[in-house]
Amino acid sequence: MGKIRRSGYILEWFIGDHEPRHIHVYDSKRRLIGRLDLDRLTGVEGWTPDRKLLKLVADLTEEGRL
Repeated sequence: MGKIRRSGYILEWFIGDHEPRHIHVYDSKRRLIGRLDLDRLTGVEGWTPDRKLLKLVADLTEEGRL
């Protein structure tokens, strides 16, 4: 399992988790916001991520953290 806390979000992922490759997104109080498909940068199950989160994920991917 991996976890990153940044910009008011908690991002978690599980090694060997099911497809599509995704992260679980929580707010700072550990309430689930949704799951984000990392290949398409779209929310899973109809959830729409905000631009702040998408920018954060892009930055973390560029850093090699995701």
